[in-house]
Amino acid sequence: MTTSIKNKIKSIRELKNYTQEYVADQLGVTQAGYSKIEKGKTILSFAKLVEIARILEVSVEDIISFDSQRYFNSFNTVKGNNNSSGVIINSDDSAALKHLYEDKIELLEKLLSRTEQELDRYKDKFGDI
Repeated sequence: MTTSIKNKIKSIRELKNYTQEYVADQLGVTQAGYSKIEKGKTILSFAKLVEIARILEVSVEDIISFDSQRYFNSFNTVKGNNNSSGVIINSDDSAALKHLYEDKIELLEKLLSRTEQELDRYKDKFGDI
């Protein structure tokens, strides 16, 4: 596995606010085992890469072509609404960035829903405190 693939996987996972534990659980491996993938200490098969892409809700091509610097520069340019960095955002970059943020919002909404359900279970079990 090349250094760039492991870094791309890690960057996408972090952009989606997924923990190593979450991805490891979805892969059916330990967190330590998954950490070895991101550190390049284990060989990543194509099948495992496909599975990671599925978990991260991106295509293998998205992982391979992911350019974190371009996305971060695009984000800073969009956020600040200035182009002092000289980065030109084309429609593909904007769409990809929008997709990442929509995914992040969806994940946060799911997390909030699960937290509310867990809170309701605790209230049922222990009553309002």
